[in-house]
Amino acid sequence: MTETPAVAPTMPRIGDPAPSFTASTTQGEIQFPADYAGSWVIFFSHPADFTPVCTTEFMTFASMQEDFAKLNTKLVGLSVDGLYSHIAWLRTIKDKIVFRGMEDVEVTFPLIDDITMEIARKYGMIMPGEDSTKAVRAVFVVDPTGTIRTIIYYPLSLGRNFDELRRVIVALQTADVFAVATPADWRPGDPVIVPPAGSCGVAKDRMEGADEGVTCVDWFFCTKEISAEAVTEAIAAA
Repeated sequence: MTETPAVAPTMPRIGDPAPSFTASTTQGEIQFPADYAGSWVIFFSHPADFTPVCTTEFMTFASMQEDFAKLNTKLVGLSVDGLYSHIAWLRTIKDKIVFRGMEDVEVTFPLIDDITMEIARKYGMIMPGEDSTKAVRAVFVVDPTGTIRTIIYYPLSLGRNFDELRRVIVALQTADVFAVATPADWRPGDPVIVPPAGSCGVAKDRMEGADEGVTCVDWFFCTKEISAEAVTEAIAAA
C-alpha cells in the first residue's frame, strides 16, 4: 500500500494578511489582528517560559515598550506554555530578575496561551528540525492594515537584536511615508534610495541633476537626503 506523502506545514509570507485567531492572553482575550487595526504590531514567539534567554528578551521588550509605542507599535508575545505558567513566570521576572541594569520589570503586553500549538503552527513557529515541541524565536511585523511586512526567525539558542527590531519598524514606516527604500545598515538621517525612474526621460533628468534633491551615480542607483528630524516628524504625523 502506497503511503500518502506528508503535507509540508504552511506559513504566511511577506505581503499576506496576518492569519486571524482568537486567544487567551495574560491581558485577557484578543482577536488578532482585528484588535490592532490602525497600529503596527511586533508579534513574536519564544520557546518556553522560565528559560534564561527568553527572560532577557521579555525584559528588553518590556523596557522598550514605550519606545515602540511612540512608533505606533504594539507588542504581542506567544509560547506554547499555558496561561498560569505565563503569569507565574512574568511575576518571577518582576520580583527576582536583574539583567543589564533592568529590574522590577513588569510585562504589560499580552502573552498568548498556545498550549495546543494551534497558533504557533498557523504561523510556522514550530520548526521540527530545531524542536518539535517549542516555538522558535519568530518575529512577524504586521502593519496597520493587518498585512505582514517582515518575518525574522532565530534559533532557540540566539537572543534577538532589539536595536534591529526597532530599526525595522522605523525603516518600514519611512519607506511608506516617503515612498523610498532604505539601504544596507540604514539609520534615520542616512540617505535613502529613490526607486528607479519609470521612463527614460525621467531617468535622464535625474542623471543630469534636474530632479531636485536626488543624486544619481547611475540610472538605477539614486539617493536623496532625509534628515532624522524629518523622519521622526513624518512618522509621528502618519
